[in-house]
Amino acid sequence: MDDKNKAEAKKKYKIIYDREGCIGAAACAAEFPERWEMSQDGKADLVDSEKVNETEYILEIGEEELEAMMRAAQSCPVNVIHIIDLETGEKLI
Repeated sequence: MDDKNKAEAKKKYKIIYDREGCIGAAACAAEFPERWEMSQDGKADLVDSEKVNETEYILEIGEEELEAMMRAAQSCPVNVIHIIDLETGEKLI
């Protein structure tokens, strides 16, 4: 694969957020306010995510957001933010 194709084939990651388990610590919003905001009900909302069922939200991100999203997920005291490498299927968090 040449450099041009490598640039076009950037890695993608899936964020899976279990909103029901959120306790409203706001650590994610403090770490990555561009993607996490606090709602009036005291829980975090994942900006631009898609609701897949009553409690779960998903979002696809690229490498440029991975580091900030990793910090947000690692800061969550109840571990309700998960990151999956879409290429390998590996669960990073």
